[in-house]
Amino acid sequence: MALIYAVEDDKNILEIEMFALKNSGYQVEGFETAHDFYKKLEKQIPDLVLLDVMLPDEDGLEIVGTLRKRPETRKMPIIMVTAKSAEIEKVKGLDAGADDYLTKPFGVMELIARVKAILRRTMEEDKFLSVGDVYVDDEKRTVYVYGEPCTLTYKEYELLKLLLHHSGVVVSREIILDRVWGIDFEGESRTLDMHIRTLRQKLGEAGAMIRTVRNVGYMIE
Repeated sequence: MALIYAVEDDKNILEIEMFALKNSGYQVEGFETAHDFYKKLEKQIPDLVLLDVMLPDEDGLEIVGTLRKRPETRKMPIIMVTAKSAEIEKVKGLDAGADDYLTKPFGVMELIARVKAILRRTMEEDKFLSVGDVYVDDEKRTVYVYGEPCTLTYKEYELLKLLLHHSGVVVSREIILDRVWGIDFEGESRTLDMHIRTLRQKLGEAGAMIRTVRNVGYMIE
């Protein structure tokens, strides 16, 4: 289930966005200010963001620029939502780094269609991941190390894929446990450490690319 953040200061529009997305099977969280949105980003990166241009504490275009400069959010899909319909405004949004542009008032079906299109494109781009001598073919769920197949368990595979997707960026323990084990996981975090250890072993010398960032999480580079 994809996680979507909706950033909108108009409560009525925010409710419509969240209702439509939840009814379409997405997990959604809403924010009325850039401040609250940034705070949540520190804990978890979503699969897509619906971002209003006119927010009370920061301009949406500035937010997009900030997100595109951060390694952890530079590839995060963003759909800008605004009442401005002039072509120049859309160009500004896309030039700033937005993936798509939705003009108010919009229909629920159009909103869902654009969200699905962006997520579908993102999934297509993530089918093949690689760093160094480690290559993942997600279509076949196959891992190759130095050109040779590497057999991983389901959790090891999901863990490696998550780290590769965020290569060069520290992924917190909380995010890893949420994405790989699920939000209802109640086991000890030592489970993660154990899986990291076995994953490194199976990757051989390439396993050294997985770095431990003390008291934060892990990263691959």
